[in-house]
Amino acid sequence: MYASLRAAVDDLERSGQLLRISAEVDPDLEMAEIHRQVFDAGGPAVLFERVKGSPFQAVSNIYGTYERTDFLFRKTFPGVKKLVELKADPANVAKNPLRYLGTPKTAFSALPRQRRKPAVKYAQTTIDQLPLVKSWPMDGGAFVTLPQVCTLPPGSRKPMESNIGMYRIQLTGNEYETNREIGLHYQLHRGIGIHHTEYNQTAEPFRCSVFVGGPPSHAFCAIMPLPEGLSEMTFAGMLAGRRFGYAWDRDWLLSADADFVITGTIRKGEKKPEGPFGDHLGYYSLQHDFPVMDVETVWHRKDPLWHFTVVGRPPAEDSSFGYLIHKIVKDLTPGEFPGIRQINAVDEAGVHPLLLAIGSERYMPFRDKVPEEIITQANRILGSGQTSLAKYCLIAAEEDDPELDADDQPAFFRHLLERFDPERDLHFQTRTTIDTLDYSGSGWNAGSKLIWACRGPVRRTLATEVPDAIDLPEGYHSPRLVAPGILAVGGPPFTGKDGYAALDPFLRRSAGKELVHKTPLIIVCDDPDFLAADFSNFVWATFTRSNPSHDVHGIDAFTEHKHWGCRGPVVIDARVKPWHAPGLVTDPGTVERASRILSAAGFG
Repeated sequence: MYASLRAAVDDLERSGQLLRISAEVDPDLEMAEIHRQVFDAGGPAVLFERVKGSPFQAVSNIYGTYERTDFLFRKTFPGVKKLVELKADPANVAKNPLRYLGTPKTAFSALPRQRRKPAVKYAQTTIDQLPLVKSWPMDGGAFVTLPQVCTLPPGSRKPMESNIGMYRIQLTGNEYETNREIGLHYQLHRGIGIHHTEYNQTAEPFRCSVFVGGPPSHAFCAIMPLPEGLSEMTFAGMLAGRRFGYAWDRDWLLSADADFVITGTIRKGEKKPEGPFGDHLGYYSLQHDFPVMDVETVWHRKDPLWHFTVVGRPPAEDSSFGYLIHKIVKDLTPGEFPGIRQINAVDEAGVHPLLLAIGSERYMPFRDKVPEEIITQANRILGSGQTSLAKYCLIAAEEDDPELDADDQPAFFRHLLERFDPERDLHFQTRTTIDTLDYSGSGWNAGSKLIWACRGPVRRTLATEVPDAIDLPEGYHSPRLVAPGILAVGGPPFTGKDGYAALDPFLRRSAGKELVHKTPLIIVCDDPDFLAADFSNFVWATFTRSNPSHDVHGIDAFTEHKHWGCRGPVVIDARVKPWHAPGLVTDPGTVERASRILSAAGFG
């Protein structure tokens, strides 16, 4: 549909979905703050015409609303959707052949093709000439926030064997030597890590290309969770409606239609400090040692656009990626996870901390209605690819309410809290892996998981106001009802190694056992008013600030044959802990300057 990012931006402008900023803007915090203010207002894409310290223009927020994301892919998404339908059920073509007449053309666009005169090889530049966007005050330097990082396995020159992933790139700061070195941050279950392992076993240089820009489908496909061995170029071509163009610069694979390509070689046996970086959970990911790349060349096309976004507490612009992924893969869910009808990786909780799932109990209809098969299904979810990084998997049985929708978070929680048995339905996995960006665990990448299941009839009527029976010990205060059955209670600050011991007086209250009939879930937190103000505050604070094995407690808890349960309410300790990463806070002066620039541009 679009041959370039510039063509897409021009289309957005023609349809009234672009804001031009003609004033010079500093990439150090100002550009990011302008982006945040426009995004928060549901505003248009933003074109920065004059970036301080760079000859190149920049654009952000092109995916800033679901409606604009649909607009960008309005001509190509239906064809991709039909191909996915056929993947889920090939018999569909026999049932409705006219619907799928155009699918061969869409499939053809999945095949990459080589370009002899790639647009991206128009000219060369250097790292210090790029728009060096720094998003948050404590960031370690400037980052590429929408990179398409491309690697090939050793010995390969086949583009279809490439891996293209969105792994953030640090351009400046820390110990990096400007123009010569950049940092790469990649985590568990990332395809580039497989290539890195393979190169470590050979003498071949580990070459890497970082694409920035190109048609809008290219950035999206770098984050698309495709099966291992399937190139992202195929999806990029289908969603763009044109074959992915590639070219070569000696042994480096280039995206022919990218706006910029940084080529280089990843050092196999050396790492350098990368970060901090204000990340999509709403906290900083801290400084850690990660691979470093020696820069070879920085290519750019004529009149390029530096494509960037700003991440932080969700929702943010990258929430649209999750929205589009869900639209594409929802028909594939039953095939990937047999028995599962729906999965919601909750964006407001940062995606990986919380999954809501609807499964099915198919095999034993004559038995008592207790969670059985749905626990097996939840384990399948927690053992597969990206979903294996989740901490909490809450799963319900479809037959209890065929109309239940995992995307309706308050309704899902109400359904679960009305039905679960706290003595039976909580299943822990301890000392395992969690998301690299999640610092709630017991170490880096280390934490635990909880399957919380429910099946059967309604067991209790949930409170719709703070129960009279609540009895708070000293140091606990301000009980607030978040939603039916969910109570937030302020607790003493968690200041040191005795922080967990401060929960004991609360958990020992005998009157609390009766609360299981009214508020079966209690959140101990720092600010109950914040949690009660909005349901998204509840899911964000509760599930990003807790590690199930350490922070899920219960009133009148017990352990029987290694199974944990409780007879009173489940209590989640969502207080901020000393080892948690700091939250993201904007700079007041930058906020004010950005507001003035936007006002002068006629926005707001």
